[in-house]
Amino acid sequence: MKDINLVNVQNKIHEQLRESGWADKLKMFILSDEFYNILEKLANESRAGNKFTPTIKNLFKAFIECPYDQLKVVFVGQDPYPKEGVADGIAFSCSNTEHPSQVQPSLRQIYKALDTEGVEHFHTYNLKDWANQGMLMLNSALTTQIGTPGAHKDIWKPFMTYLFDVLNSENTGIVYVFMGNAAQAWMSHVSEDRNHLLKCTHPASAVYNKEGIWDSNGVFTEVTKLIKDKYNTQIKW
Repeated sequence: MKDINLVNVQNKIHEQLRESGWADKLKMFILSDEFYNILEKLANESRAGNKFTPTIKNLFKAFIECPYDQLKVVFVGQDPYPKEGVADGIAFSCSNTEHPSQVQPSLRQIYKALDTEGVEHFHTYNLKDWANQGMLMLNSALTTQIGTPGAHKDIWKPFMTYLFDVLNSENTGIVYVFMGNAAQAWMSHVSEDRNHLLKCTHPASAVYNKEGIWDSNGVFTEVTKLIKDKYNTQIKW
């Protein structure tokens, strides 16, 4: 990203979002000076030798794979996996994994939680299938510096503020799942009287748990029930 024309990047990202219906919703930000400034900060980090993840082409993959007109659920995590070549732009997804042993602990904990909650699911490392069903798998920072979790949380605050403003003004009845403290800091930006707000600890918190088990607070059961009741649709986890 050292010598990329950032205006071209803005335009390409806007075009990437067209098919999924997010282009019009995010246009005012994507083509703004604020987003240019975000890209410039990322470019400056790259020039300084501080690699970040995911790649630019996957920055908005969560939106590209989640059709706006099918949006039902918004999962909010912290930031992408901080290892090089792992994050794919969809929160918690591990589609770049070539072997089960490479699956990240957070995703492992999510599948353990689904088992514990008794929620039937397919065991896939690519959460694109979740996104395609109208689940926006979002991190509260779309990038992070490799090896440094939380490094870009402030960089992405303007975008997250804009996004929640858009969702609040145009949508009702969305199920939000805020996972961990970084995500829960955004709960006040969502209208509780018009949506369903759920929260739990972050799956990675299992590392600090004596038993090594993540307490999902029953969020997958609750999401399944809410979507079934509202849309008569069974989520294929």
